[in-house]
Amino acid sequence: MASITYLWANRAKFSPTSINFYRAWGKRFFLLPDLIKKNYRLLKLKRLGANINGKAEIGEITLTGNNKLLSVGAFSFLGKINCALHEKITIGNNVCISDGVTMLTGSHDIFDPKWPHKKGSIIVDDYVWIGTEATILPGVHLERGSVVGARAVVSKSLKPGEIVVGNPAKILTKKRLIEFKYNPCEFLANNKAWLIG
Repeated sequence: MASITYLWANRAKFSPTSINFYRAWGKRFFLLPDLIKKNYRLLKLKRLGANINGKAEIGEITLTGNNKLLSVGAFSFLGKINCALHEKITIGNNVCISDGVTMLTGSHDIFDPKWPHKKGSIIVDDYVWIGTEATILPGVHLERGSVVGARAVVSKSLKPGEIVVGNPAKILTKKRLIEFKYNPCEFLANNKAWLIG
């Protein structure tokens, strides 16, 4: 939702004679430099070949490898993360990826004497939440609504609603609901200033 075009089209409107008009525009003006910076990052990644929906919120991500292998859906939030793009990383809609997360699509086979490069794509379905400083390893598929706890290291795919914590990641017995009605981008100050006022 960092797109200035989207925020302008969907902005909350108030009468110029109301206090809410001045509050909303005060917040928008104050937060404008940050919004411009986020839009610049989004456009730069798109120019470098990444397939990012204009309604996604992109933090200071570091990409290594082929930028064209990254795809991000609408209303997804990516914090300060690292992605090694040896294979595709596909991120769905309404996903929240917290700061410090590392997504690795390449590694080496330690049991082969020639130590060959192993690659595997990462798929993150809608409404997945990946906690701070978690690591997602090659070939992992995080299905709809699954949650990865902070600093967990995930080497195996998760089914819908599964929650994992720890290193190595262990599945909790309790599952998350599968029907969701939230947008992780709407909680951000820039977006609230425009959409709510």
